[in-house]
Amino acid sequence: MKLSALKILLDELKQVEFILPDGSEIPKHFHVTEIGKIEKNFVDCGGTIRKESVINFQLWSADDYNHRLSGEKLKSIIELSERVLSLENLEIEVEYEMDTIGKYNLDFINGKFILKNTNTDCLAKGYCILPNEESTSIETVINQTRSSCKSGSGCC
Repeated sequence: MKLSALKILLDELKQVEFILPDGSEIPKHFHVTEIGKIEKNFVDCGGTIRKESVINFQLWSADDYNHRLSGEKLKSIIELSERVLSLENLEIEVEYEMDTIGKYNLDFINGKFILKNTNTDCLAKGYCILPNEESTSIETVINQTRSSCKSGSGCC
């Protein structure tokens, strides 16, 4: 979900709620502790230089059990972040800590924001995945090496 879509949805919400991928709710007293832009510059395993940017929201559950975040309040925090950080209309990534800090994509269903698992994938599949060939057993390799090595050649 892009930032602009989230802002439109917030206009209709009295209370913001998030659902984890397993269907459980993030406690209703959560806070949005950070909104920012994360830029990632990297080289994939195929040698291609890549750049990715996302808008990042960090959610946190505190001990103030009466706290609730309205759509209007979250939108005002977003608009402040847009002004101060010159945020672009990018995809949103949500961070939430359970056993470890998880990163999630965002969806919206039936008036609630749904956190969707993210996955790792190879970005250079054509470069680093070997074509399907007959597999060679270790015994075959050993026998080929033995038959091609001569004493004193330094190959074995």
